Amino acid sequence: MARRKDIDGSMSVPTFYGKELRWQREAARLSLEQLVAGSFYGKSHLSDIERGERRMPLDLARHVDEVLKTNGFFERNCEDVRRARRGPHAWYFEKVLEAERHAESIEEWCPSTIPGLLQTAPYARTLVRSAHPTASDEEVEEKVQARLGRARLFDDDHSTPEYWAVLHESLIIDAILPPRDMAEQLDRIVGLAERYRMTPQIIPRKCGAYPLMAASIMIMAFPDAPPLVYTEASYSGDTIDDPALVKQYRKAYDRLRAVALAPEASLAMIKAAAEDYRNGKQPDRLE
Repeated sequence: MARRKDIDGSMSVPTFYGKELRWQREAARLSLEQLVAGSFYGKSHLSDIERGERRMPLDLARHVDEVLKTNGFFERNCEDVRRARRGPHAWYFEKVLEAERHAESIEEWCPSTIPGLLQTAPYARTLVRSAHPTASDEEVEEKVQARLGRARLFDDDHSTPEYWAVLHESLIIDAILPPRDMAEQLDRIVGLAERYRMTPQIIPRKCGAYPLMAASIMIMAFPDAPPLVYTEASYSGDTIDDPALVKQYRKAYDRLRAVALAPEASLAMIKAAAEDYRNGKQPDRLE
């Protein structure tokens, strides 16, 4: 039987949990492949959990408890691990923050704001201040820097997920920033698109009714786990993993993408709007 090592109580909750999982697995003389067999997850997912880099999904926790005969330990404690805070992000966003780093594709639709992964500092600061009007400047800046830090996943040419963002036309032509800052924000999107880090599409203002009109969603797919959908409101968010509901969102997103402008036309529109802002002009609306 594996010899149990002392676990440092000062470790983060996910690290503590992961080390306990590894000890229990090795005590049972099971490999990662053997423990994960029969679940919907891959061994890399389980390995990341053991290193404290990923949270344990509830269905996987139940599977692990059943295989290891741990009397529900991992199921009982996986919620505490999920809620463990690791930064200034809202608690309900922690699962997304972790998941997007492991995703092979991310597809997002934001009808009212430019997605966080694409935001510049002035844009993020404006949104954070509007949502938290009584926060100190230090608190606001902490949230802004945390949001900007998410975009580091675009920096690695080899592990960058395929990212697709559908944006409403109003986000491009109805500025919430001064013209110079708005040009910088749109240049950020153009730069990522031209580096093949993302694909933008625009929903025209006059396209009529379209799917997901009242929803802001992110769909994430993984090489070693089932897909997730994240929906968000102003002060709450929900992560959805029910296969039937994920499938329904998937179909709705595909229909949404079908009524949007083509990526090439969308990028041309964003470029033109950025140039207009630089020249102190109001971008033209699509008719």
